[in-house]
Amino acid sequence: MGDPGELRISDRDRELAAKRLHDAVGEGRITLVELEERLSAVYAARTANELRPPLADLPGGLPPTVPGGPGADPGAVPQAPVHLRTGAGSLNRGGDWTVPAALRLSSGIGSIHLDLSEVRRLPPRIDVAVSTGMGEIVLVLPAGGTADVNDVRASWGEVKTGVPGLPGGSGPHLTVHGKVGLGSLTVRPARRSWWKALLG
Repeated sequence: MGDPGELRISDRDRELAAKRLHDAVGEGRITLVELEERLSAVYAARTANELRPPLADLPGGLPPTVPGGPGADPGAVPQAPVHLRTGAGSLNRGGDWTVPAALRLSSGIGSIHLDLSEVRRLPPRIDVAVSTGMGEIVLVLPAGGTADVNDVRASWGEVKTGVPGLPGGSGPHLTVHGKVGLGSLTVRPARRSWWKALLG
């Protein structure tokens, strides 16, 4: 296998790197002049190796989504996101199904409903890119699941979450980003049926 550092990076990787640089200014680690220089290098970067220099002297280094970043398996080949899409129909997943570490969800005027509450083996971190027209996306998390939806842009649509936004619970943590047009995105915990609540 070739050098993982020569693999192409995504716009998401560049945005995470740029956020780290802005944070570094607020922490007093770099100046505004350095920020401008480093941002130019970040947005011009095409590979992980090219993204490394602007972040090399900062705590944390590369974003975790980049090959060689903190927490990344140096021998692993990044998996392409699984793309689930619907036009005017509905797409539902429930029970015990295979959940990838990266998902792309696209809905025109239909609905996507993904229930993770009964999945036996979930990735600890799941990257979810969403895109809706007038459609609806619903993500149901198991107990202890968390989700950061701060990077979801809503035009005329609605973004609702009923779970904590910071990782640290006993369940998976979702990083959700993308755009909601006239539709909606809902992230909520699983609803316990009355008999499960009775049995504890």
